[in-house]
Amino acid sequence: MAIANYLYLSAILFTIGAIGVVVRRNSIVVFMCIELMLNAANLAFVTFARINSNLEGQVVAFFTMVVAACEVVVGLAIIVTIYRSRRSASVDDASLLKR
Repeated sequence: MAIANYLYLSAILFTIGAIGVVVRRNSIVVFMCIELMLNAANLAFVTFARINSNLEGQVVAFFTMVVAACEVVVGLAIIVTIYRSRRSASVDDASLLKR
């Protein structure tokens, strides 16, 4: 399989994730789309590391996965807080947490 195909796949996944973030209003779906975008970036990092035959892209991909895991924990905590107070997981309800 050609290296360019991995980059095309990465671009397609990133585009699908970006469209999902802009279009969807449910916060769970928005977080899934953000994770899709991060995985697309990881695929591009690993592909470029394969092209250059070094390990730096894979190390960056590992750190991106760590940041994504932390982002999910904090994001889900915010979603649970919004859901407990408003009984809805809509992105529009996030501004209601200001007090």
